[in-house]
Amino acid sequence: MTIALELSCPAQAPGAYPILIGAGLLADGATLAAQVPQQQVCIVSNATIAPLFLDTVKTALGRNKQIIEVILPDGEAYKTLEYYGHILDALIAARFSRDSMLLALGGGVIGDLTGFAAASYQRGISFVQLPTTLLAQVDSSVGGKTGVNHPHGKNMIGAFHQPQAVVIDTQTLNTLPPREFSSGLAEVIKYGLIDDLPFFAWLEEHMDAIMSRDEAVLSEVIAHCCRNKARVVEADEYESGRRALLNLGHTFGHALESLTHYRRLKHGEAVAIGIRMAAELSQLCGGIGAQDTARIIRLLRAAGLPVAMKDDFTSETIHEAMFLDKKVRAGKLRLILMRAMGQCEIARDVAEELIKSAIEKAA
Repeated sequence: MTIALELSCPAQAPGAYPILIGAGLLADGATLAAQVPQQQVCIVSNATIAPLFLDTVKTALGRNKQIIEVILPDGEAYKTLEYYGHILDALIAARFSRDSMLLALGGGVIGDLTGFAAASYQRGISFVQLPTTLLAQVDSSVGGKTGVNHPHGKNMIGAFHQPQAVVIDTQTLNTLPPREFSSGLAEVIKYGLIDDLPFFAWLEEHMDAIMSRDEAVLSEVIAHCCRNKARVVEADEYESGRRALLNLGHTFGHALESLTHYRRLKHGEAVAIGIRMAAELSQLCGGIGAQDTARIIRLLRAAGLPVAMKDDFTSETIHEAMFLDKKVRAGKLRLILMRAMGQCEIARDVAEELIKSAIEKAA
């Protein structure tokens, strides 16, 4: 069974694109043909994912296309301008035209790199997301954020560029190592905390089935998250307001990723610690109670995620690194906090001592 959703972004031509969710879609020639009509196709993947799925996708695309491949190293440390340049080099060498297509076959790093290359090559060409990790399937593949990291800040260079389609093959989740699978659950839990408390409660009830990778339950999780993401992006494509709520835990998390040079923490692990820090700060600010914070920590742990940063970094160091986040406005942090369970808001002018205290509680 394939679940078909649609995301409509008025500011981005052609205005809407499908999000397809189902088992075996990477091998479905009819599905890929419908979403990839272009003749020149560049598939971008990494050294871990390509051996698993690249041949399947090429076979599904058929023999009548000019297909080139760009295989990058695996990991957040390679989400840089250097490897973005490798994609552009390949496109130019193959003389790809403005009506060519990029396919992002991999997780969030590949999706962001490929989308940024598509946004900038010949001032913009089409691309399709083929996300193979849970994190990418529930979050990063939808919404058009693309970019690369800078040594001093996460996703500091990039563009908004919507894909032509998102094709989610749920069978790819069977190949994920436990740590990678759990990393994606941080973004899943985030949706429940932002504005969907019933979903948070549903996750509490179904986490055992999720962790056992029950296919029906996972399909429901992915579809629910994509609907939530699509609803927010449709209302605020360029993150001028409500879309910022999707960054719950991310300002803390991005600082941790930057301080550890994008090598020691998975993105979802950093976000999970960031969500815990945001919960502690929300409690200190009077938004939620101690029982709520404990409930959040309990679900993060049930998902196999870390909830503390045990390292040499002081609260001052982490706090300083947070100011390199894109959500800083006029030199002030813009944090996403909970005014109640399942209700988040943008908070400005939060006292520095409260932020550091929240960080220390998760150390």
